[in-house]
Amino acid sequence: MAMTLITTNTESGDATSSFTSSIDNTYKLFVFKFYAVNPATDNTSLYITASTDGGSNYGVTATTTHFISHHNEADSEAAVTYATGDDLAQSTNPVHLTIAEIGNLADENAAGEFFLFNPSNTTYVKHFYGRANITLGSPGSCDNFSAGYWNTTSAINAVQFKMSSGNMDGVISMYGVG
Repeated sequence: MAMTLITTNTESGDATSSFTSSIDNTYKLFVFKFYAVNPATDNTSLYITASTDGGSNYGVTATTTHFISHHNEADSEAAVTYATGDDLAQSTNPVHLTIAEIGNLADENAAGEFFLFNPSNTTYVKHFYGRANITLGSPGSCDNFSAGYWNTTSAINAVQFKMSSGNMDGVISMYGVG
């Protein structure tokens, strides 16, 4: 299947990166690719939220699961961990794309993908999954895996990326697959 670039947001010191148009029934799968996401605040996480009203309100109820694998530069710590404390169970809180916290130095950032399935469907919940690799503030590397669903039968027509605290720099592109 062909992947078509729909739009790209380039952020520089922005609080959010919003996609408020073109999430419609043209495609059954939307892929968001993010590159060089660097937070202004050290040790913060990247989140995503959804909207059913074109971005006027965010906070669609979600259920999620997460796990991470990480390894620090000192070679003194490595693990694969199920992040139970970061799971959402019917919550309107933002969905974690990174459980581990991204450092804010010039060489610390996040890159990854987020897949949103059939957001215009008005019969079923909206499934998603994401994967992100980040440079930890500790320092080290961490591979983040997240999955779940937004529990709404309304069409999701906007999403917003944001840091857990402060602003961010980075590039986020939205693709349609079909």
